[in-house]
Amino acid sequence: VLVIEKMPKIGGNTILAGGALNAVDEGSETAKKYKDSVELHYTQTYEGGNKLADPELVRTLVENVWDGVEWLQSLGMEFEEEPFTVLGGMWPRAHKPKLPVGTGFFKAYQDYVDSHENIEIMLNTKADTLIVKDGVVVGVEATGETGNKVTVNAKSVIIATGGFAQNVEMRQEYNTKWKDLGEHIKSTNHPGATGDGIVMAKAIGAELVGMEWIQLLPMGDPKTGSLSGNIEKGVENRIFVNKEGNRFVDEGARRDVMTAALMEQTDAQMWTILCGHDYPTGDEINNFNETPNDLIKEGRAFKADTLEELAKLIGVDAKNLQASVDGFNKAVKGEEQDPFGRTLFKDPIDTPPYYAALRVPTAHHTMGGIKINKEAQVIDTKGNVIKGLYAAGEVTGGIHGANRLGGNALADILVFGRIAGKNAAAK
Repeated sequence: VLVIEKMPKIGGNTILAGGALNAVDEGSETAKKYKDSVELHYTQTYEGGNKLADPELVRTLVENVWDGVEWLQSLGMEFEEEPFTVLGGMWPRAHKPKLPVGTGFFKAYQDYVDSHENIEIMLNTKADTLIVKDGVVVGVEATGETGNKVTVNAKSVIIATGGFAQNVEMRQEYNTKWKDLGEHIKSTNHPGATGDGIVMAKAIGAELVGMEWIQLLPMGDPKTGSLSGNIEKGVENRIFVNKEGNRFVDEGARRDVMTAALMEQTDAQMWTILCGHDYPTGDEINNFNETPNDLIKEGRAFKADTLEELAKLIGVDAKNLQASVDGFNKAVKGEEQDPFGRTLFKDPIDTPPYYAALRVPTAHHTMGGIKINKEAQVIDTKGNVIKGLYAAGEVTGGIHGANRLGGNALADILVFGRIAGKNAAAK
């Protein structure tokens, strides 16, 4: 096995991810506790993408992901016991690695690679074109670290190059949903997510599907667009307020719904508000291996003993903020219906200290890409399998439809990566 990686290190977007991985272990006490099932995961994924995904691919995803989790565990990866609801995930089925962000995945992978002599990784090597002979993909032409040409001859090729959220021209070319996805919209992605694999596959006749479906998150860092600095631990315990201090959306809704609502607010900015239920002291760690107290020192988060004091710190109307929190708390306690129809709750926001962090829309995931079948084989524009070529992960399209559920990306790469690897090796 030879891995060609254009970046100076492996990891891609997975290293930067919050680590949430949706998977249902049917029959487990956890699934019973949360009334979860593979069928519910299927329904929420398919309907969450506006029923525009390929049902067979969705079914393949949800039915094979728990087996993937057990495989990861067999490689030595460890997960926290309790699942949680990740932003836009719709349900508490996201499994969180014990190691921070995406490092748990790549520690397991790297340990495996290091213990097998037949796997080589070439860093700083950019794949340029696929080599096709008699209609079969038989290798790759690449550019090495010094500009040298690298020719790889192989019995099969897997494209796993990720999406194109960092390619502004490509975003603008395919975007039909958002008003503008120009330079002012930053991205959560690593710098290498520029759509190279999609371009290479298209050049040899691969079909592209759903390229217009580009996911934005409402959770970007105002300066960089990254997910770093996101103080939420899960969906249930926090609210979003605009610069006037008012809630404006169901904070447990789909990602596209939340982002579209945020776009309509003043400066397209919002404050995430939560309390001591999640961070009693502020020294606790968020999903990105940061503490609120460190973020406060950096000026990226704020903390106060009262909501009135917090409102002054962040420059919002104190009465509006108090009313937003009061309305949320009444819904948590079942005293009133939530005005935005929210259904995901756990604790009220009523325990000091109170926290806030500013967030903006950010380009996160590109749902469109190379068309594949359930065997991860690439399909051409005539509907035929391109022999010798497989694809997996964000570089593919058809799995998530118009909107991806939070926690389904790591599930996607795990399931279809394993399928692609198995079939490519068996060819």
